Amino acid sequence: MAAAEPQWVLMATGRSPTNIAVIKYWGKRDEALILPVNDSISVTLDPDHLSATTTVAASPAFPSDRMWLNGKEIELTGGRFQSCLREIRKRARDVEDKKKGIKIKKEDWEKLHVHIASYNNFPTAAGLASSAAGFACLVFTLGKLMNVNEDYGELSSIARQGSGSACRSIYGGFVKWCMGKNDNGSDSMAVQVVDESHWDELVIIIAVVSSKQKETSSTSGMRDSVETSPLLQYRAQTVVPGRILKMEEAIKNRDFESFARLTCADSNQFHAVCLDTSPPIFYMNDTSHRIISLVEKWNHAEGTPQVAYTFDAGPNAVLIARNRKTATLLLQRLLYCFPPQDNDLDSYMLGDKSILSDAGLQSVADIEALPAPPEMKMPNQKFKGDVSYFICSRPGAGPKVLTDESHALIDSATGLAKGV
Repeated sequence: MAAAEPQWVLMATGRSPTNIAVIKYWGKRDEALILPVNDSISVTLDPDHLSATTTVAASPAFPSDRMWLNGKEIELTGGRFQSCLREIRKRARDVEDKKKGIKIKKEDWEKLHVHIASYNNFPTAAGLASSAAGFACLVFTLGKLMNVNEDYGELSSIARQGSGSACRSIYGGFVKWCMGKNDNGSDSMAVQVVDESHWDELVIIIAVVSSKQKETSSTSGMRDSVETSPLLQYRAQTVVPGRILKMEEAIKNRDFESFARLTCADSNQFHAVCLDTSPPIFYMNDTSHRIISLVEKWNHAEGTPQVAYTFDAGPNAVLIARNRKTATLLLQRLLYCFPPQDNDLDSYMLGDKSILSDAGLQSVADIEALPAPPEMKMPNQKFKGDVSYFICSRPGAGPKVLTDESHALIDSATGLAKGV
């Protein structure tokens, strides 16, 4: 391993989006390889609003692999991290950085240790698919550092071994995770259904009901459901295959009515499986149920779906509006029912804040002046403080390399996470 300096540090930084499933993944047929019991489909969110940024560094000076998540060092001993590292190292190729005088032969990658620093711009483990963004970003960025030449399908198969839904964050737009049939998981990978420009009028509003870590992790919840829920088996074998075909068709045709009905039904069935599990799993709470009721009443009053709702393994609502105009009407309803706890409207809406002015809401006084939605039977029901904040987003692109060194999360001089 020739180098002008024996203590060089080679780095790469990437950013990957999170995704929200509209046809849910719940249940594994193989725990170790993370192979699902059914196909799933998701929408990738705009990485400007919800994403993981990861810097990976390699140096002969590093005595072991280390990782920092959101500024705190975490153990890298977990099998999932090790699987991703092993699979990328296996595929590493020669790397030369002439500017830094670094030359790494592919066989040297096995001996080189890495430092990894990752940062999520949204809460971890709160049901917003932070592990999906994190593992997709880890695999993508490791691949860039080690000059891996695999296509995105192959990378998605490696990301899957870190976190199942991570395989879907390797692409932008709408993405299908094909469950595959092979025992070794070689055909369990993601494919892009359409890119992010195909249905770009959709607006996604997330109500963060709680950013706390959930009581039942997805991993243990899934295991319990597979072992105890007859509904899970029926869902995987009988319901999902037909839904997948209908969902792909709805997305390709931009048929919002079909898309919304399928999305809501699949979310409700996923949570029914959780209730059918022994002991039952409660991911949604009263606020989640109130948001469902708000959307259902409005959709019913309009005679055709205006908004789709979906909930992952947590109480946070993901609401997909058919266009910007509908999104402003949705936001008025949400803020009427769930006004901010204090007068700080700016921190109550994250992501694309311009949706507030589009909805005519510049201040808390504007929210207080909102009339009750006509479909609401008990107009004075308001639940101040029940929603922590909202995020406005849209369908977004897949992972990308960040070449500006100011984005790096590792100090190139020390090889440690910045701020440590």
